[in-house]
Amino acid sequence: MKSEKNILIAFILNFAFSLLECAGGIFTGSVAILSDAVHDMGDAASIGIAWLLERKSKRQPDQRYTYGYARYSVLGGTITSLILLLGSVMVIANAIGRIVRPAEIHYDGMILLAVFGVLVNGAAAFFTSGGHSLNQKAVNLHMLEDVLGWVVVLIGAVIMRFTDISLIDPLLSIGVAAFILFHTISNLKEILDIFLEKIPTGIDRAAIVEQLCALDGITDVHHIHLWSMDGQHNCATMHLVVEDYSSDLKRLARDVLRAQGIAHVYTADSALLEKLTGFQL
Repeated sequence: MKSEKNILIAFILNFAFSLLECAGGIFTGSVAILSDAVHDMGDAASIGIAWLLERKSKRQPDQRYTYGYARYSVLGGTITSLILLLGSVMVIANAIGRIVRPAEIHYDGMILLAVFGVLVNGAAAFFTSGGHSLNQKAVNLHMLEDVLGWVVVLIGAVIMRFTDISLIDPLLSIGVAAFILFHTISNLKEILDIFLEKIPTGIDRAAIVEQLCALDGITDVHHIHLWSMDGQHNCATMHLVVEDYSSDLKRLARDVLRAQGIAHVYTADSALLEKLTGFQL
C-alpha cells in the first residue's frame, strides 16, 4: 500500500542520512550534529519498526492472538524509546565534557551538513505527509521534528562561524537531547499506562455508567473494565442488567460506547444479563 511505501522511503532516507551525520559529526567535531545523528538513528529504528508493524498489525485475530496484533506496535515503541533514552543521556554527558574541554569545530562543514539535513529530512517529511494511517502520521511528526532540529543546528553553525563562540555547539546539543529526552519519557509513561491496563485517556468511566443507566430498560451496570490495546484501539467489558432485552437497547448501548471512543461493540445476548465488549478498529 501507499502508506507502507512512503514509510519505507522515509526509513531509507533517515537511516542513510544518520550514517552520514555520524561521519560528518566526527569530521566537524560537532556534538550537536552527533546528538542529532543519535536522534535520527532512533527515528530510523522507529520508522523501520513502524513499517514492519504497518504490515503485521493488519493481521486478523487468530487462535494465538485473540485480540489481534496491535500490541506489537507498543512493544516496538518501548524498544525505540529505550534506545532514544540511552542515546540522549550519552549525548548530554558528551556535551558536558565538551563544555569543560572545548574542541575545534569545522563550521563550514557543519553548515553544509545542516543544509543537507534540512533537505533530506524535508523530503522524508514530504513523503510521509497527508497519510491517513496512525503509523504514517507518527512518522511524519518525527520527520518534522528532524527538520526543525536541523534548522536549529544550521542557525547555531552560522552564528559560530561569525562569532567563533564554540560553546554554542554543546549547548545546542544539550538542548536538542533534553527535548528528545522529555518526549521520550512522556512516551514511555504512555506505554507503561497501556501495559498496566490503565483506563485510556479521553474515556470517562463515570459518564459511561451514567449514560447507560439513563437508557430506558437498563437497571444496573457493573463489572466494568476499560483498557487500550495500543493507545488507539480501546476495549471495554461490562455487565448490563436489563428489564427486557431488545435489539434497540443494544444499539443505544453501542452508541454510548462509540461516543466514548469504543467504536465497535460485540455482544453476547441474554434476557437479563448483557455483556458488551468493545474494540475500536
